[in-house]
Amino acid sequence: MSRSTVVSAPGKVLISGGYLVLDPAFSGTVVSTSSRFYTVIQDQTGQDANTIRVRSPQFLDATWTYEVAFESATVHVEPASANTSKNKFVHLALQKALSLAVESKGADPVKASLKKGFDIAIVGDNDFYSQRAKLEELKLPRTLESLTKIPPFVPTGVHLSDVHKTGLGSSAALITSLTSALLVHLAVISESSLSEDDSDGRRLAHNLAQYVHCQAQGKVGSGFDVSAAVFGSHLYTRFDPGVISDLMNEAKSDLKLLPVLSPSNPAWNYRIQSFKLPPLTRILLADVDAGSDTPSLVGKVLKWRKDKSDEADALWKNLDQLNQSLAQTLLHLGKLYEEDPENYTETVKYISTLQPLQWQANPWQPEKEQPIIETFFEAHRVSEQIREKMREMGTESGVPIEPTEQTKLLNACVGQAGVIGGGVPGAGGYDAVWLLVCDPVTSKPDQSPTERIEYFWSQYKELSLSPLSAKESLAKGARIEALDAIPGLKEAIIVSA
Repeated sequence: MSRSTVVSAPGKVLISGGYLVLDPAFSGTVVSTSSRFYTVIQDQTGQDANTIRVRSPQFLDATWTYEVAFESATVHVEPASANTSKNKFVHLALQKALSLAVESKGADPVKASLKKGFDIAIVGDNDFYSQRAKLEELKLPRTLESLTKIPPFVPTGVHLSDVHKTGLGSSAALITSLTSALLVHLAVISESSLSEDDSDGRRLAHNLAQYVHCQAQGKVGSGFDVSAAVFGSHLYTRFDPGVISDLMNEAKSDLKLLPVLSPSNPAWNYRIQSFKLPPLTRILLADVDAGSDTPSLVGKVLKWRKDKSDEADALWKNLDQLNQSLAQTLLHLGKLYEEDPENYTETVKYISTLQPLQWQANPWQPEKEQPIIETFFEAHRVSEQIREKMREMGTESGVPIEPTEQTKLLNACVGQAGVIGGGVPGAGGYDAVWLLVCDPVTSKPDQSPTERIEYFWSQYKELSLSPLSAKESLAKGARIEALDAIPGLKEAIIVSA
């Protein structure tokens, strides 16, 4: 039997902290999604030693072969000449993970692992890529129900460079699942370290994934997307970019990775505070068919902040207070559920049928439900204030953070019964929206906020919306999986083997 390792990592939605997460003085609220990337590593049979084949079966011509060469205490991963295209993300992930393994364990155990070579397959849940064309091909409406009829890990029918992404952080989830799977397969970290919420193994996986992702993108970003892929939903405060500045310098390629990436290196000063969405709510996401170029938006906002420092600082501090207030309000709802699940459940059922402005208008509201209603309304009010300040930042910097088309759409959504709040995730722009809606235990089909929003989206004419099936991942971040336990995974990776 060939050894196999399967590691998955989730996508993300930044619901507050857009732009501010770039600065270690501020935090962001990041929700990890049920949509995941999966890396399956198997020892090859009948293949040459020191050969690694990597496949992305969902894309056309997406197979890359690499040769691994050992020189005393170093390792080199080189693309085979037969490769028709390059994949910088995969190449860097292999090079850095193998180098870290050699530093941690010595060259001999790594050579022994590669005796038969590796076959690596990487696939992403359907949500990471727009399924509009597939729904059309199947003659299905754009609904959550229709998405369940698309086979898992469905081929996209296009080359990797031509795929339409949905903004869930596919590159961060891919890098995290690949590098973490390599660390486990090469016994640098144990499988059990990925079953604990926090461990040295998980932190080493985080530091490596952050470094590889930054190297592949050619810059040190905020890192919230990798952090969500590793740790799941949380309140995120970024690390000081200086921790990897030497490693980012290609001229210093002889530097050792382990002293820098080790979880015991205190320069990794990111902060993770636990967070999850309130009980009986769900996040709803839609892909908006327009698309934005995140790096160019970020560049313009940062330039504006530098040029207008006093004015910008005041706005950022104001936004930070609102962002923190939203996170604490949502966490407080979780506490209210724990203290009184019965009244909390009744409250959610009640506000699911009313627009937010009506939630507090009932003079006969049972007394025990009032604090719960007030807290839900506070979450609504603060999320609306955050949108207002983000629009102000967009106007001041000349960047379409919440374009007028999105404002019109979101105002209409947030005015629906049972909708707590919403916004344009991350850096904003035209490509997606998120909503937090009540998800009561029981409701008549036409009274479910989710179905109401779905119907509204399907009828909306001014922008083309397609829902995503993702919810919040309750399975936290990166984790070990059993190949047979994930529907469709085995079939997806065997197709082009």
